[in-house]
Amino acid sequence: MANASTDLDNAEAQRQLNNNNRPTSTGFWETETTSAKLFECSRIKALADERDAVQKKTFTKWVNSHLARVSCRISDLYNDLRDGYMLTRLLEVLSGELLPRPTRGRMRIHCLENVDKALQFLKEQRVHLENVGSHDIVDGNHRLTLGLIWTIILRFQIQVIKIETEDNRETRSAKDALLLWCQMKTAGYPEVNIYNFTTCWRDGLAFNALIHRHRPDLIEFHKLTRSNATHNLQQAFNIAEQSLGLTKLLDPEDVNTENPDEKSIITYVVSYYHYFSKMKALIVEGKRIGKVLDNAIEAEKIIQRYDALASDLLEWIERTISIISNQKFANSLTGVQQQLQAFTTYCTIEKPIKFQEKGNLEVLLFTIQSKLRANNQKPYVPHDGKLISDINKAWERLEKAEHERGVALRKELIRQEKLELLAQRFDHKTTMRQAWLNENQRLVSQDNFGYDLPAVEAAMKKHEAIEADISSYEDRISVVVELAVEMEAEGYYDIRRILARKENILGQWGLLKELVVGRKARLEKNLALQKTFQEMVYMIDWMEEMQVGVLNCYLKTMENTC
Repeated sequence: MANASTDLDNAEAQRQLNNNNRPTSTGFWETETTSAKLFECSRIKALADERDAVQKKTFTKWVNSHLARVSCRISDLYNDLRDGYMLTRLLEVLSGELLPRPTRGRMRIHCLENVDKALQFLKEQRVHLENVGSHDIVDGNHRLTLGLIWTIILRFQIQVIKIETEDNRETRSAKDALLLWCQMKTAGYPEVNIYNFTTCWRDGLAFNALIHRHRPDLIEFHKLTRSNATHNLQQAFNIAEQSLGLTKLLDPEDVNTENPDEKSIITYVVSYYHYFSKMKALIVEGKRIGKVLDNAIEAEKIIQRYDALASDLLEWIERTISIISNQKFANSLTGVQQQLQAFTTYCTIEKPIKFQEKGNLEVLLFTIQSKLRANNQKPYVPHDGKLISDINKAWERLEKAEHERGVALRKELIRQEKLELLAQRFDHKTTMRQAWLNENQRLVSQDNFGYDLPAVEAAMKKHEAIEADISSYEDRISVVVELAVEMEAEGYYDIRRILARKENILGQWGLLKELVVGRKARLEKNLALQKTFQEMVYMIDWMEEMQVGVLNCYLKTMENTC
């Protein structure tokens, strides 16, 4: 499509060059003698001269608008291009390529050489320049110079126009493509109907509509009227120059005329097209850059979030390791059970949440790297100590400390359960020993030995039985002591109570033994006393018997004496 458009535009330009360069037939002017024909011819020539003047002014401004980029300027289009230097610079600016260095010199041959280099460059760009030679430009041929500039405008300004339509298969010339663009941009504007590049622009509404479509802040379009064409044109040209930076190629009188010059208007309108197309491209590029910046900002936020989450997780890991590595447990079964419950809660509730956070960090880092890769940025490398590998190592240390904590807690729980069982056994036995000691203390505290020897002897036998029973009970008292010693060695939390009960039992045991010894001594004394009493009874009985015998003997003796 581009090649076809190029050929059509170049052919149009070439026809213009050929028509402009065709010599005027002398015979025609000699043969046509009527005044009407002379007037018509003079009018056509005047219009052509007027058109050429407008084109010269427009093309001169257009050339200067591009030469300004290299700090160059021309004053007269026909004369200032003759040496080929400005023509070369213009083509370099338009194409962005370097042309052969112009020959420095003011002679005609130097000028011809420089212009020929420029024309050769155009031919390399597939621009057909039939009937145009370097001598035409060096000689300052007006029509051919204008034709050459128009050809350059077509090639570098208009030919590049591409309009997207519903039917992209349709082939359009560059001029038609520009016309279609104007129609698309001004669609919907009242009293604006563009179907050519001449009369449709006379009232200035089309220029204002183009500007308003892209920059509605610059123009109050609803206040414009067709009847005020000069004002409309002047406003559009001034705003385009002052607010858009577009060179004022035309003046209102160049357009507000019976037959506006098509090429001049096209040259000016195409500057609108390139400006607004560039503005659209900048907007698109701005959006793309904005998207890139948004992605970069989002990536930076995610990086900050990753850094904060990694810091928090590592801090939690170190703090948890410090806590669970402490092997100081509560010195009671209840306390250890509570610690074990807290440890179980950590393992089943707190740790899984942190494990999920650890997984989220890996996903977060992958997201960061994906976004940076999409923006062609360098991969993110977390700070020292915050790499995923560092977090995994810290997590391994946590699990090791956790395992050691679990083993130690279970060992301590078993130890505390054993101590609790020992304490229960100790309490049970001391309760039984206490009752037994109290009962036996009560028994040995009683001195109901009886009042005769048989009763005392019976009491002695009973006491001996009590002594035997107490003697056999000493092993049971030793068991209580051993339990207390074991619990003291294991550091039982309530050892003071245990030791107090042990000492009480031992005190009661000692008291019982003292009572037994004292009772036995009293019993032995009582027994000896009862035996003495028995002997005394026996003695009294013997003495009574002897007294009776002596009395009987005395009586018998007295009887015998008498």
